[in-house]
Amino acid sequence: MDVPILYEDNHLLFVEKPVNVPVQEDQTKDLDLLSYLKKDIKIRYQKPGNVYLGLVHRLDRPVGGVMVFAKTSKAASRLSDVIRRNNMEKRYLAVVRGKPKKERDILEDYLIKDRSKNTVYVVEPTHEKAKKALLEYEVIGEKNGLSLLSIKLHTGRPHQIRVQLSSRNCPLYGDQKYGQNVNKPGQQIALWSQTLAFEHPTKKEEISVQSQPPNEYPWNLWY
Repeated sequence: MDVPILYEDNHLLFVEKPVNVPVQEDQTKDLDLLSYLKKDIKIRYQKPGNVYLGLVHRLDRPVGGVMVFAKTSKAASRLSDVIRRNNMEKRYLAVVRGKPKKERDILEDYLIKDRSKNTVYVVEPTHEKAKKALLEYEVIGEKNGLSLLSIKLHTGRPHQIRVQLSSRNCPLYGDQKYGQNVNKPGQQIALWSQTLAFEHPTKKEEISVQSQPPNEYPWNLWY
């Protein structure tokens, strides 16, 4: 596994998550990112015993891009608090089929997750288990019947970007789950974690780390 390190200090580790790699161990038992990084730190720093690495947020398995891990329990606690207070800025790039009705907009939906099917649905706000999902997007490119979107997440619901855009007839390129009618098996989902920004847990200054999508279709229509 090739995992580029984007930034590292005593408290934080930012990496570029490869596509189709689980963040933590799942039923497939495939090598996961968390286990790989712990082993990598153990080797690079010749650490005896267990390595601490805190998982504070996740990306879906097919999604690539910037992720941050906490190297100390203090950093993990403070980062979890940053996320809980919604003070971590998360920006994504997405390629969707078609074009949204507006060049830029704020999308608000209420979602529920069917855990048995690992599928998320848009429901009425009155649904007892519904959770509010909020994102804003801007169309920054159009080509070949596809649109490139810059997305800022305001809530971190499972499959949120994929579901909210699919529900508006703009499924993500390559998304087999929420765009199976227009995407072909084997196509890679075009969703990329581009930017993470927040106040550093110990330095108390803003840190912002970016990652650009790979030079392959459909990203290479623009990048």
